[in-house]
Order: sequence, then structure tokens, then C-alpha cells
Amino acid sequence: MYKQVELNYSSDALEPVIDQLTVETHYGKHHATYTKTLNELVQKAGVADMDIEELLGTLDKIGDETLRQAIRNNGGGYYNHNLYFSTISGTASHAPTGILAEKIDKTFGSLEDLKKELTALALGQFGSGWAWLSADKDGNLFTSKSPNQDNPISEGTGRIPILAIDVWEHAYYLKYKNLRPEYVKNLFEIIDWKAVEKIYQRVTG
Repeated sequence: MYKQVELNYSSDALEPVIDQLTVETHYGKHHATYTKTLNELVQKAGVADMDIEELLGTLDKIGDETLRQAIRNNGGGYYNHNLYFSTISGTASHAPTGILAEKIDKTFGSLEDLKKELTALALGQFGSGWAWLSADKDGNLFTSKSPNQDNPISEGTGRIPILAIDVWEHAYYLKYKNLRPEYVKNLFEIIDWKAVEKIYQRVTG
């Protein structure tokens, strides 16, 4: 059974960047629904024992097109939100260190340049979707964006996301209304780079 990541912070801990009601609605309702629906769908498809990254990377093996698309949507919703909620914090480490910091500087020029690139992708995503920082097994870093609940795994890139920026309206609309740029700018204040580093180490380890 797939389980929501457990929050290591209270629902008001992300204030003032993300308000308590948004966390309670986003995590407690949207994410919970994706998780519940995914668990029902994988039982029907007979793939309930698969690791979520393996499942999203081999969706073409699910013969029923309707079931496959539903698992892509809800599996992505489950996976993407697990990543999102696990890499933000009210006591965030505001900059990467070690190998990840070196790789960011080498690939993008600086952390600020990476933020600019991710911001452009997040703001350039028409409608609902995500902006990503991903890594391959060799430690190379990539930025991209995806519509809906897709991600670099379900898109078949062979890359694993290590940082997610959610630009679905439910992620920010209660507080920011239509001001997506303000939300994305402020989100960087609560990204926990220590958590991102741990994921990077898992991907490259």
C-alpha cells in the first residue's frame, strides 16, 4: 500500500509562505485523495507490489488504456506531492552543500541562476503542472516542467526528480489568488536543501 509522506512539521509551520488552510487542504484532501485512489487502481491492475518509481516508469505495461491513464494521473499525484511536501520546511536549510552544491554551480552557474531557471519553468507552465530539478544516476542535473501530474519518470526520461515546484492552483490560490510569481518566489524561502541533498544522494548512490 502506498502511503502519504508524514509531515515533519505542523500545518501552520510554513507560515507566512504557505498558510495553514492551504496545507490542510492540499495535504489532507488533494494528496490524500490521490493516494487513496492510487491504491484502489493498482489493486485492479495487479501492480500493487511495485515501487512507485518503477510503476511510473513502466506504465506502458498496463494494457488497459483507461486504467493506465488513471494510474499515471493518480500515481503522479501521489509521487509528486510526496516529493513536494518532503522538501519544504518551516526550518529549511536555505542552500545546498557538498557535492550537490558543486554540481549546481557547475551546471547552472550558481544557486541563484538555478532558481531563476526553475522560476521561469514554473511560471511558463500553462495551466496546472510542475517545475522540476532532476538527477540521473551519474549525478547530472536537469530542469524541466510537466503538465498535470506528469513528471520526468512517467515521461520516460530516466531521470529522478529531487525537487518539485507545484503550480497547480490548489497549491497557492487560497493565499496568493492569481499571483503565481509571488508564490514561486516565496516558495524558495521554505525549500529544505538538506532534504533535497538526501534525495540526490539516494539517486546517485
